[in-house]
Amino acid sequence: MQKMLFDIEQKTINDILNPNTYRGIYSFHKYWGKKPPESIIYFIQNYTSESDIILDPFLGSGFISNESLKRNRRFIGIDLNPFSIEHTKFLLDMPSPVEYWQAIKEIKSEIKDLIYSSYRLESGNIGSHYLWNNNTLLQVWVKPENGRTRIEIKPTDFDIQIYNAFDNYKIKYIRKPQFFTNSRINSKSSMSLSDLFTRRALRNIDLLIAKIKQYPESLQRALYLTLTSASGQMSSMVFAITKRGKTKNEISEKIEVGSWVIGFWRPELHFEINVWNCFENKAKKLYNALQNTNKEKYIIYNDLPELFNSNTGGYVTNNNCLITMKNIPNNSIQLICTDPPHSDRIPYLELSEMWNSILNKKASFEEEIVVSNAKERKKEKMNYINDMSKFIRESERILKKEGVFLLYFNARDKESWKFMEIIKTSSDLEFFGAFPVEYSANSVVQDNRKGGMKTDYILIMKHKGSCILNLYDFDRIPGWISVLPKSSENMF
Repeated sequence: MQKMLFDIEQKTINDILNPNTYRGIYSFHKYWGKKPPESIIYFIQNYTSESDIILDPFLGSGFISNESLKRNRRFIGIDLNPFSIEHTKFLLDMPSPVEYWQAIKEIKSEIKDLIYSSYRLESGNIGSHYLWNNNTLLQVWVKPENGRTRIEIKPTDFDIQIYNAFDNYKIKYIRKPQFFTNSRINSKSSMSLSDLFTRRALRNIDLLIAKIKQYPESLQRALYLTLTSASGQMSSMVFAITKRGKTKNEISEKIEVGSWVIGFWRPELHFEINVWNCFENKAKKLYNALQNTNKEKYIIYNDLPELFNSNTGGYVTNNNCLITMKNIPNNSIQLICTDPPHSDRIPYLELSEMWNSILNKKASFEEEIVVSNAKERKKEKMNYINDMSKFIRESERILKKEGVFLLYFNARDKESWKFMEIIKTSSDLEFFGAFPVEYSANSVVQDNRKGGMKTDYILIMKHKGSCILNLYDFDRIPGWISVLPKSSENMF
């Protein structure tokens, strides 16, 4: 039997309520738009057959593409986020561990010492962590030659001179990002990359990009994803954690290294971490993941007609789903499975701008179907409801008569659910039922928000009169409901 990235074969339908955490290739990047794998794979295995077409119009992390093609289904993936497309293409065309690690070794031999020179101390040692309080350098840490206990050093004028030497560095390869004023993710339209990274870090990231650009496309994509995956820890957004935990009723005074919290939070007390060390640590994780993953070769077409004229392969595009879906024939999709933006809960595209700027990919913010707290974007709820209603209409048209439509969604306010009114008035789609699923990868942004939601619902729809779904298969699931969730009550 072909090895799957998730051991779903021995699970029952009840297991999809308690998804495992992501691991291996799927846990490598801190991309937040991840859907629970167990539920998706369950529907692929039980409600599609080989050569059937599966569609994800809001592709996100893209792992569904890999799981679909692995099971000999055809696949169409659409997303407006350039990063999402790059991540998906990586999953579908991964380099071998040997060629990837050879590239890492070549990059290391060519620029590690150059990057390290920017962190060299007067003693000749290399700084690994710099503890800052706003613009004041408090400590420099050095890794010991033996053991794991860090060496904490009081900064000197030499350290400040080395840091200041990069004050006038001009960025070469990173695209100027477009930020918006959005308090939910602590961003401002006036922000620049130098608000998120030191000039020293930006220079070192440029050095890495210059080398990455020399490699073939598949390998280049893996190296770029290594860099974007590490970029949060390379930034000035790494929290310094104090007074964590208690030992014998005493609060620890030891300062610990936190992590980049998803968003653009810039703490006063923070770390600047050696860029090469961040990159190499992520490279080791990806290398290990590649070693434990079967490298598949999939046929990926350049346009939709090629896919429809074949019995295998996939098509992935960076586009507005409403545009691409218009080119999909009527009654041609067996399974639509997708996780669109949930009104104004988490602004994925705005959050991805740091990564897209490193990838030098431009995002089309105007096309996004979302409600944004950034007032300058003018992404109001009514526009979102209208666009989502159009999406439901298109899904109804292209879904096979015995097809299944899965929509991952949850919102606390009733108005955000209003696009589902079309199910009541649609000529042929009907709501079959829903059940809750816990997130496989929690969002710190969501967890720290007052009243933040801890689960999504899988809303299941089908054509009226279709017999493909049997209520007996689902009403055993704890939390199964045959009406829309309470958050949407009385909206009609």
